[in-house]
Amino acid sequence: MIRQRILVIDDDPAHLDSTRGILEAEGYEVATHDQPFGSTNAIVKFQPDLVLLDVNMPGLSGDKLADVYRANARTRSTRVMLYSSNDEDALREASKRLQLDGYICKGSPATLRIRVASVLSR
Repeated sequence: MIRQRILVIDDDPAHLDSTRGILEAEGYEVATHDQPFGSTNAIVKFQPDLVLLDVNMPGLSGDKLADVYRANARTRSTRVMLYSSNDEDALREASKRLQLDGYICKGSPATLRIRVASVLSR
């Protein structure tokens, strides 16, 4: 069986490690990228089934990155979810406005597992 692939893009190394651990325990193949710059290339190289994208990163925010991914023919169809500690209403609105595959508020491993599985089962 081929494992589904998830790329987590976040500037917080501790958060990258914990998210990787949670998702690998669920059987996913996980790669991480620790900055917004170069993330388009990381998507093209890893070819994930899903990208979890932090919103608050220095230099280029996740919502701006999502626009970049949608404008690029090589990443346009990649499933992307915002993954942030921002206010849930703001994440929901941004996800809808950017036509993403949803959002996850950081802090609940159970919610992370459930929402990732839901998106990847579509």
